[in-house]
Amino acid sequence: MSEHHGYSEHDVQREVTDLESKSATAARLFDIRRIIGGLFVLYGVIVMIAGFTVSDADLDKAEGVNINLWTGLGMLLLGLFFLVWLKLRPTAAPTPPPLPEDGEAGEPGRPTP
Repeated sequence: MSEHHGYSEHDVQREVTDLESKSATAARLFDIRRIIGGLFVLYGVIVMIAGFTVSDADLDKAEGVNINLWTGLGMLLLGLFFLVWLKLRPTAAPTPPPLPEDGEAGEPGRPTP
């Protein structure tokens, strides 16, 4: 009974393969390294801008160290590290199993109908 509601096992297997590839694409799109890297770069730039516009009173409070500038630079570098890591070592897409040819068994050990 390979036909069920008008769909053959080959059609179902092709649909499953398509869904698996879409799922792998979504997993690569929402890789945590991309999210963390992007947020650190964004916040690092914002904090660095605050460091460029620091007042003399703020510098006196921090004993002459421009904390916002150095923290923003560190955040920017960390964010860039995550994004470069994502670029150099992307998430590997799982290889889907080959589709069975027409007339072949869909699963090993299962008799063909």
